[in-house]
Amino acid sequence: MSLSTARTDAVLARLLALHPKKIDLVLDRIQRLLGELGHPERRLPPVIHVAGTNGKGSTCAFSRAMLEAQGLKVHVYTSPHLVEFRERIRLAGELISEAELAATLEECERVNDGAPITFFEITTAAAFLAFARHKADALVLEVGLGGKYDATNVIAKPRMTIITPVGLDHAEFLGEQISGIAAEKAGIVKPGVPLIVGPQEDTARDVILRRADALCAPVQMFGQDFFAHQEHGRMVYQDTDGLLDLPMPKLIGRHQIENAAVAIAGLRRAGADWSDDRGIERGLRSVDWPARLQRLTRGHLIELAPDGAEVWLDGGHNPHCAAAIATAIADLEERGERALYLVTGMLRTKDASGFFAPFRGLARHVATVSIPGEEMSYGAGELYDRARGAGLDAAPAEDVEDAMLQIAAWARAHAKEPPPRILICGSLYLAGTVLAENG
Repeated sequence: MSLSTARTDAVLARLLALHPKKIDLVLDRIQRLLGELGHPERRLPPVIHVAGTNGKGSTCAFSRAMLEAQGLKVHVYTSPHLVEFRERIRLAGELISEAELAATLEECERVNDGAPITFFEITTAAAFLAFARHKADALVLEVGLGGKYDATNVIAKPRMTIITPVGLDHAEFLGEQISGIAAEKAGIVKPGVPLIVGPQEDTARDVILRRADALCAPVQMFGQDFFAHQEHGRMVYQDTDGLLDLPMPKLIGRHQIENAAVAIAGLRRAGADWSDDRGIERGLRSVDWPARLQRLTRGHLIELAPDGAEVWLDGGHNPHCAAAIATAIADLEERGERALYLVTGMLRTKDASGFFAPFRGLARHVATVSIPGEEMSYGAGELYDRARGAGLDAAPAEDVEDAMLQIAAWARAHAKEPPPRILICGSLYLAGTVLAENG
């Protein structure tokens, strides 16, 4: 570990102690700190502000890739990180350096002077401070949780707002009604600022549109104002400005066609300086977003897997995500039939039974694991009970390595079949552990 990394880890540990709650959704604290820092949020490049339950990270990744493919410098703020905290902050195309990250966090800590503030709030303030000090053409800004009271929602006039599909997640903070969750997400809508809306359930769509109408925000709605589908191995996108015949997105799954379309609609509505068709095409080919149906092809876990096995990693953690993943895996099955084995770890705050349901009839077996270092993780035995209750064959494993060894043994028992397909899934925290340990 470098001195800069150790310095960052030390200040992050101190910042965690500044507020008794990990999440406390109000804006007063971050507004106070930003004022004391000289309002860096007012000195940012044009902002694309992205909220939603599912797909917002992928939509941010598509937006960044398409803008950078046009030769533009792009800041990006996303959360959570997978392996290193600095993954959350990209400055003009590059991850923030450990030295600058540590110094910026320490500056915010010093200015805050021990006042109560949540970890996400003070680290978001640090990101804004770093963004304000580096020149860029755009900032892609992902909401952390909700929208209305999220720490990112201090940008008075973004260039574009986007709301990706809204579903049930984080019920302990946002409630268990789609209408209430949609209202929280719609809190990022600003007067007169264009809004792009991804595919929505009727209830969520109506709530979002009412909010946009009240603020006179012009809306472009997926399935109404713009469309996208796969045709003959290509992605076809169409809106009121015309049709684009595009390559399929580099990210795997039908849901990524929708996420890409939302990003394209945002850039096309934002203006000609952000919507070069060739840049959009190059961005679809170059986009990268780890742990979203990411194929693992090397490392320690691959060595433990059966010879010839496909190993995939995805951080999706709610039933909507699981349905999209299961559909993508089913599409892979059409190209080449393989037995599917799941290695799953989840947090207790998530709907494990709902997550497993889409894999009924698709997955041969589930190996359940606990997530290392996460107090809120299901135990392997608890998660085994949820998998069995959802109608899946399952067995607990000590860890991911043990799960891979179990799968290798099961594959040997079916040696006449093609090598299996293995999906490690259920949590971004598990995905981060896998990426860190796989080498």
